[in-house]
Amino acid sequence: MPLVKTWQLIAASAVAGLVLSAATVSVTGPWDSGQRKAERDRAASWSRMGGVDHGSGRLPEAAPSAPGVLSGLAAALQAEKQAGNPLGEQAGRQPGTGTGTGTGEGTGSGSDALAEALRPLLADPALGSLRSASVIDTATGRVLYEAKPREPMTPASTVKIATATAVLAALGPEHRFRTTVTPGAAPGQIILVGGGDPSLTARKKPPAGSGGSLVALAADTAQALKAAGTDSVSLGYDDSLYSGPARHPIGLNPNVAPLSALTADEGRLNDSLSGPADRSEDPSGDTARAFADLLADRGIKVTGAPAKARAAADAEPLATTLSTPLGGLVERMLTNSDNDIAEALARQSALASGQPGSFEGAGKAVAATLASLGIDTTGARFADGSGLDRSDKVSAGLLTALLAKAADPQRPELRPVLTGLPVAGFNGTLRSRNSGGSPAAGLVRAKTGTLSGVNALAGTVVDPSGRLLAFAFLAANTPGPEGAEKALDKLAAAVAGTR
Repeated sequence: MPLVKTWQLIAASAVAGLVLSAATVSVTGPWDSGQRKAERDRAASWSRMGGVDHGSGRLPEAAPSAPGVLSGLAAALQAEKQAGNPLGEQAGRQPGTGTGTGTGEGTGSGSDALAEALRPLLADPALGSLRSASVIDTATGRVLYEAKPREPMTPASTVKIATATAVLAALGPEHRFRTTVTPGAAPGQIILVGGGDPSLTARKKPPAGSGGSLVALAADTAQALKAAGTDSVSLGYDDSLYSGPARHPIGLNPNVAPLSALTADEGRLNDSLSGPADRSEDPSGDTARAFADLLADRGIKVTGAPAKARAAADAEPLATTLSTPLGGLVERMLTNSDNDIAEALARQSALASGQPGSFEGAGKAVAATLASLGIDTTGARFADGSGLDRSDKVSAGLLTALLAKAADPQRPELRPVLTGLPVAGFNGTLRSRNSGGSPAAGLVRAKTGTLSGVNALAGTVVDPSGRLLAFAFLAANTPGPEGAEKALDKLAAAVAGTR
């Protein structure tokens, strides 16, 4: 019998490994923004009672992009502990506590090269008259570079990092929001009850990664009614979960719909899935009317026009549809900078914290939740969840502290904050930035922020030495978005390429 050569064994093992990998991807995939499009998720969201666990306390599985990063974090953490320096105790300054120089700039020890690279880039006139910066090592918390890191500034959409962290800490990444149908108080009445699901859709062909479905909810409701011998009902709708003004302070705007706990397709009046679009001025009523039409298509006559009503707190649902898991909603919000999801999640944070589901309640809840995580929120203000409100104030140091917290191996429930960040040159709001031959392409993951005269970029990057760094750059009074974005991209690329 001929001997098997070593190279043959290696080749056979490699082939077997590739086959196993392909089979694994086939079983578990496909993937979308770091989340598996599992059939169980769709089945749960379309079933009458959902069948998912809202409070098991189980920890989420790591997103597919996370294991390599986390193993590096674990190694760095172990090295720090062996050196007698536990997580949160740094060799240099704590994030955002350095006094810096007269210009507000400073560096942590051992980061001279990074300071030399960033200082002239931060002085670019395209970044306006006020700039702040923070770069830290997420494994050790050591400050590598900072400039006015505690200066409260308008963050624009980078405030979504705070919104994401707060809601994940409050509810966990597997939580789902329910849209239900319950019996009403009047004979023959049913009530459509909004649970604040920002992924709810009335489309007959739901988009990829969608959550709650009015179509499936109507089918299940019709089935339950027919089983009870009912083929005619009156329809009420309950959107009372939220309180306070429905209109965002910026007013009627294509970037966000009026805020309602019962909204299908983000109140969009076209087929778009993200970005600016004309919006419904009555998303609750429009959703209820769409639901009535869907019931009629399934043989249930709806008498009269849908009207606002209150569902009894102890009413047993006839049917239920569930949102995308919270981790997936956070990823979608960050990747696409989705303002409607952001405002919904800010209100869910408020409700989870015992606050009213309003702008004011959300602001209090987000601040309190972040403080409970050990984040210094001095000078911060969370006027909304999306960053459209110029009254929002956060510092660069606060943003890097949040990113470091999300990278903490002891806080896996916060991981979607990292996996949802757009990838430079590849997807979301960074698809066309730091692309092509940029050294940051595929390495930088960051949340953008843009308002008139305000530009920001905050995220993570693995540097040439293998460290996962968190960075935040905020700029105010910028002369124009194009120049400011290019300047911010150069800063991020410098962090990615400097040892």
